[in-house]
Amino acid sequence: MLRRAGGALSRRYKIFETRRFSTDFDLLARHRKGTLEEKLQEHVYPQLKNEPRFGFNIKRFRDWHPATWRYRVGDWRFFYIIDEETRVVSMIAAAHRKEAYRRKP
Repeated sequence: MLRRAGGALSRRYKIFETRRFSTDFDLLARHRKGTLEEKLQEHVYPQLKNEPRFGFNIKRFRDWHPATWRYRVGDWRFFYIIDEETRVVSMIAAAHRKEAYRRKP
């Protein structure tokens, strides 16, 4: 979708959920599935579609290849990578904060 933003044309990003993200999310959301899905749809995805690099809950990890980003929602962490050429944000992993940093997604 193209739209005008500050006089310049800008395109929104698309969101892609990997199989691993879907599996991780299902395991995380067993007891709070409705709440987490609502947060993704109403807060996380709209932010990532417009600007996946900057935001209050967004952080880029140093020395991770490919460049990996994290979106924090309460006790949950959602990891993603950005393909600038295709303008796709790939959701690659989800974890509770206690487990999120023990392994790279």
